[in-house]
Amino acid sequence: MEVDSKLLNVGALLIATLVAAKIIAAFLIPRSRKRLPPVVKAFPVVGGLLRFLKGPIVMLRQEYPKLGSVFTLNLVNKNITFLIGPEVSAHFFKASETDLSQQEVYQFNVPTFGPGVVFDVDYSVRQEQFRFFTESLRVNKLKGYVDHMIFEAEEFFSKWGDSGEVDLKLELEHLIILTASRCLLGEEVRNKLFDDVSALFHDLDNGMLPISVIFPYLPIPAHRRRDQARKKLAEIFATIITSRKQSGKSENDMLQCFIDSKYKNGRPTSESEVTGLLIAALFAGQHTSSITSTWTGAYLLCNQKHMAAVVEEQKDLVKKHGDKVDHDILSEMNVLYRCIKEALRLHPPLIMLLRSSHSDFTVTTKEGEDYDIPKGHIVATSPAFANRLPHIFKDPDTYDPDRFGPEREEDKAAGAFSYISFGGGRHGCLGEPFAYLQIKAIWSHLLRNFELELVSPFPEIDWNAMVVGVKGKVMVRYKRKVLQ
Repeated sequence: MEVDSKLLNVGALLIATLVAAKIIAAFLIPRSRKRLPPVVKAFPVVGGLLRFLKGPIVMLRQEYPKLGSVFTLNLVNKNITFLIGPEVSAHFFKASETDLSQQEVYQFNVPTFGPGVVFDVDYSVRQEQFRFFTESLRVNKLKGYVDHMIFEAEEFFSKWGDSGEVDLKLELEHLIILTASRCLLGEEVRNKLFDDVSALFHDLDNGMLPISVIFPYLPIPAHRRRDQARKKLAEIFATIITSRKQSGKSENDMLQCFIDSKYKNGRPTSESEVTGLLIAALFAGQHTSSITSTWTGAYLLCNQKHMAAVVEEQKDLVKKHGDKVDHDILSEMNVLYRCIKEALRLHPPLIMLLRSSHSDFTVTTKEGEDYDIPKGHIVATSPAFANRLPHIFKDPDTYDPDRFGPEREEDKAAGAFSYISFGGGRHGCLGEPFAYLQIKAIWSHLLRNFELELVSPFPEIDWNAMVVGVKGKVMVRYKRKVLQ
């Protein structure tokens, strides 16, 4: 009994001590002053992951009206905090790499792009490699690329008959890869190795799946084909690079720009780096341009008012310049530009942009609510969702290129980062001018030379793709215009 009594006393003392500690902590230790964002409700452990995998845009549509422009999703062992809208996303786009980093969240690209480039190098080296991209896309280079774009478009569409039906999506995919091969990869690939390289890029492309984002080295067949294709591409480019260097031949293409590029310390780019940079460039531009070209066509063919406006613009340019099309004339196509831009607003191919937070920061919503975003969170924004916010864009689900006209300028009315199809700030898309020129060159030719009619239903969105595009076929009936 004496032993039991002692144990009872010890237990009571222990409980009293714990209670006292709780009371003291409550009164003497200050509570965390962090104003954390609201959290998406989901089943414990895997609930957040399941909601995310079902579709981030679906989840955003459900949670934004309830939680507002800043909220957090618990994703197994990670927290993703979403910043939706220009009022809260400025830090996302303007923060330095030391505060919000791309490198950790885009590691899944490394097996595709290869070692020693982009997200496999530290920030200082990556900035130099981005400088190589910038130099390869300067206006004097773009003017030469435009000549290639126009030649490829004329050559491609000359093979169409006087009338017929085509899958516009498939046709534009083929033309874009031909143009990209000539402008980016060079004459050797375009004229001699196109079929081989195109097939290898197809395997690379199919090796980037949603599961690849989480497990990029998972030993599945698609990843094995990806790795084999990457190895063969490296061998092909090594041969081309060696041949060019030995012959002293210089071409006006991105490949040549990368061969000639040097780091600040004077070191030239290696064969491996040139290959990786070219693959990154093609991945950045090929899908996005073909997808945007297709959406532009689908919307124009369903909107007679805007189709009439772009056709009239082409007639005015022909009167002014004749049949000639070059860089400067493409730059005058403001009506067509707005039509492309509106298709991109509604259907940005990259629906999510991600960063890894290396420091705490605070955002203020348009309602004046402050939230503290902790270090260690993944920070995300969504062009696909933000581009349709009704307080920024009038009738946001309606195709209306006039919203970008000088009288309205809806993309500027709410400040910077209202329109984010090409990203923005420190990490804005370097290839934006190239993309617009490429799509303008294609549609300028089509508008001048063909009467077109959409004969299949308006296309749906393919949410299952890594780069979100057009689902199914886009059947178009064409008739070649008779020259007057």
